[in-house]
Amino acid sequence: MEDQQVVESFLNDFKAKLEIWGVIFLDNRNKNTQALLDLDILPKDREEILRYIQVEDYVEGPLADVIFNRQDLWVFGKELKGQEIYIKITMGSPSRPVICISFHKAEAPLRYHYKKNNK
Repeated sequence: MEDQQVVESFLNDFKAKLEIWGVIFLDNRNKNTQALLDLDILPKDREEILRYIQVEDYVEGPLADVIFNRQDLWVFGKELKGQEIYIKITMGSPSRPVICISFHKAEAPLRYHYKKNNK
């Protein structure tokens, strides 16, 4: 588990890069696409949700990216339309968009390290 200041620093950097370079969503996984249908949201709505991730939404990270061998992965959770959403993000490559690897309903309850009413 990371210190709150480290999480906050990551989020500040992530959001700054998101504003400049945008985001790539890995929609090649069925559960990410299904989440849009289940939650009745548009793909562009996810980007807005990423802008509002806070330290209190932190679940875990940084985690080594063993699949793409890019920047570390970070996991956050958000409640959306009464559903807990699992969000896994990375800074991606330099001078390229940030990447949202996962954006789907949580498959198990998430443990938030910095929320007052922690699950």
